[in-house]
Amino acid sequence: MAGADVTTAAGTRAAGERRLRPYLLFIWPALIVSSAVIIFPWIFTIWMSLNDWHIGSKQVFIGLDNYVALATNRRFLESIGHTIYFTILAVALPMVLGTISALVFHKKFRGRGFFRTLFIMPMMATPVAVSLIWTMMFHPQLGVLNYFLSLVGLPPSEWVYSPNTVIPSLILVEIWLWTPFVMIIVLGGLASLPTEPYEAALIDGASQWQMFWKITYPLVLPFLVVALIMRTIDALKVFETIWVISNGGPGTSSEVLNVYLYAQAFAYNQVGTASAVVVVFFAIIVALSLVLLWARQKAKWN
Repeated sequence: MAGADVTTAAGTRAAGERRLRPYLLFIWPALIVSSAVIIFPWIFTIWMSLNDWHIGSKQVFIGLDNYVALATNRRFLESIGHTIYFTILAVALPMVLGTISALVFHKKFRGRGFFRTLFIMPMMATPVAVSLIWTMMFHPQLGVLNYFLSLVGLPPSEWVYSPNTVIPSLILVEIWLWTPFVMIIVLGGLASLPTEPYEAALIDGASQWQMFWKITYPLVLPFLVVALIMRTIDALKVFETIWVISNGGPGTSSEVLNVYLYAQAFAYNQVGTASAVVVVFFAIIVALSLVLLWARQKAKWN
């Protein structure tokens, strides 16, 4: 009897494979093209990173010299520091403000739909257009931000024209752009929460803070981690905002990895060095993504 069951199962699998075989004829071409589009550029980039190649000159194989040079390149190391600094601020502040905004807009009040729509409007604009507007606002003499400071009796700021304030000033743009993004994700989590735990907590006399910390936060944590992952990856690869507003300056005080990469490739025509930066940058993003995905697994629903 057992032998008959095995024979039947084997026959079923064989029949399924025969039915699947014609469909593979349509799948394989797409898989081959997709793999070529993804894999070939990476192989070519790695190969270029092993060469000394300036646009217009002969390509010379130098092995790992580009990577060794990067390890001692002060400007490259500073760009990593700027990237980390920028990413921490550009992730932490929108996460906090977005969560607070979601808690506020989750409450029912008159005009909630209108104010929600108004709040997410920055997401509808392109980063370049937003950056051009903020560039005018940051102007030390003609910008509206220093005018607002004068209204409250504060001295004018140099904003993106000073090495000490350029990255915090750029973070203001990131907050304005991406706080609504975090708010939408957290709002989706809040909308899916059950009401029974809150009703039981109210009966037990729990405060608003206790309900948030013991009920809301654990239940919405997976949504927060999703927002954290997406926001971190996006902040790491920032380019348009910094390039349009500060061009990596003053000097190199706001030059993050992507801006440094662009300068090496298109300003100095050092394709080999730029390719090595791409490989290092990709390794950093992969390593950080693995850590964030591990955190996502730890924050999954029980």
